[in-house]
Amino acid sequence: MASAQSSAPPSGVEIVGSGSAIPEKRLTNADLERVMDTSDEWIVQRTGIHERRVIDHERETLGAYALEAGQKALADAGMAPTDIDMVMVATMTPDMPTPGIASVLTHQLGMGTIGAMDLNAACSGFVYGMNFANAAIQSGMARNILLVGADAITRHIDYSTYGRGAAILFGDAAGAVVVRATDRSGPGLLAQAMHSDGGGAEVLYVPCMPHHIPEEQGQDDRKITKVQMNGQAVFRFAVKTFPQLIEETLEMVGLGADDVQHYVCHQSNRRILQAARDRFGLAEDKLHVNIGELGNTVAASVPLVFDELRRAGRVEPGHRVMFLGFGAGLTWGSSLWQI
Repeated sequence: MASAQSSAPPSGVEIVGSGSAIPEKRLTNADLERVMDTSDEWIVQRTGIHERRVIDHERETLGAYALEAGQKALADAGMAPTDIDMVMVATMTPDMPTPGIASVLTHQLGMGTIGAMDLNAACSGFVYGMNFANAAIQSGMARNILLVGADAITRHIDYSTYGRGAAILFGDAAGAVVVRATDRSGPGLLAQAMHSDGGGAEVLYVPCMPHHIPEEQGQDDRKITKVQMNGQAVFRFAVKTFPQLIEETLEMVGLGADDVQHYVCHQSNRRILQAARDRFGLAEDKLHVNIGELGNTVAASVPLVFDELRRAGRVEPGHRVMFLGFGAGLTWGSSLWQI
């Protein structure tokens, strides 16, 4: 087990490994057409999604996918589980209220008694986690961190016409990165921003009791434990906030949009991502999109994109990568790194 103490702040912080775990089960638009009033054309036009992956909730756990993604990230980094001295899991859908996925994960990986915690910032969770991982390493709290983003949101989806606004969007998955201290100067966090607005909580939430539902939305037992979303309000929030967040982050370090090689964005809706491309004149290869095949995978969304880029050999030393997330809470955040 690696020591959680550091005698001096590191010169840099680097991302050295990544991994993904994606369920085999596909839920296509044709599948949804059979259980609700919708169509492939309608879904693709509004979201860009053709299919999404879904965990078998009767037989599988989200923790198993977090474990697989973490193992792949460690192997990619060429590190042993005992090299890690902190584990963080960004999720809003743990298998149980307690224990957290992170704590169980340390035991499954044989990491000993290192610190572990789950972090819930919904779709922004992994981006928040990147900022906290950097801070933990820079402060000397840890030197090697395994950060996982994992969600099984389909557990909270109503697959009927009543719940189709959310049903067409979401999928399940897990993604992970290994972040570690380095004596090399250069790599690490350049700028970050984290925001929240609880005043917008009622436009995207999962009520657990009847009194969690605002009176103006009407009481209905079908809403309990299911994602409730005002799609138009969430869309307006994202379209407005997304470019503002990019501008805010770039201004912190005096960079232009073209100075960033990759925008690794939460995959919420293809139209929202395209609006950001158009606003900043970004080439398609600067803002990767995989929502068509995976749907919106909440906290797993950002690490899945990053892992795809790394496995394709598109992320190179010296590249600037901006991680971006926005979602329920309402929350939104950025994390700009030099690789």
